[in-house]
Amino acid sequence: MGENIITMKELPVSERPYEKCAEFGPSVLSDAELLAVIIRTGSGGMCSTELARQVLMRVPEKTIGGLFQMSQEQLQEIRGIGMVKSVQLQCLTEITRRMMRSCMDVSALICDDPERVAAAYMSMRFLETEQVRLLILDGKNAVKRDIELSSGTFNASMAAPREVYYNALKYKAVSILLLHNHPSGDPTPSRDDHVATRRIMETGRLIGIPLIDHIVIGDNRYVSFREGGYLKYPDSEV
Repeated sequence: MGENIITMKELPVSERPYEKCAEFGPSVLSDAELLAVIIRTGSGGMCSTELARQVLMRVPEKTIGGLFQMSQEQLQEIRGIGMVKSVQLQCLTEITRRMMRSCMDVSALICDDPERVAAAYMSMRFLETEQVRLLILDGKNAVKRDIELSSGTFNASMAAPREVYYNALKYKAVSILLLHNHPSGDPTPSRDDHVATRRIMETGRLIGIPLIDHIVIGDNRYVSFREGGYLKYPDSEV
């Protein structure tokens, strides 16, 4: 027996996201309505908007950003989401990633304001694993080069001072800035974050290429080691 398909035309006019968008613009649509436009038709006795709500209830944090953490197989575990709709949602997240990358121009970024730097790299919050990035800065704190050091977990081995300062010396950095993301969405630095940062900071003092900040990216939040005073370590362990 086939699935019952409820189309957009069967909804009351006030609940049709196409009509709402045409009249008022996409900004008035809820997350569920935006997804309904993408998946187009409902399934299993649900209209497209209700199906979209079911999707949002199953993704991490129950927000539209959670789609970035869902595989095609996980999406298909949701009732009413088959192969076609899961592909549509996967393509939506990939389009979003590519648009954000194309809009992120760090060549003119001046790293004297942690909030500005975090905003430029906030797309890192969508990464499924931790990624470490090293910014090579000139004498005006402008970005000369952006280097991906590793993907995995930020710790003393993944961001070793040797690797950091090999690149800093190679590209003639006046100073450096580190960034990494927390896929959990909580940017609170861990003990490993503190230990690795301190090792890099102390190496920078010896070499003469200071670490001016380490920014941890969360879900629309960030923590700056400089703003938090974490770059001033006592002799004791963190």
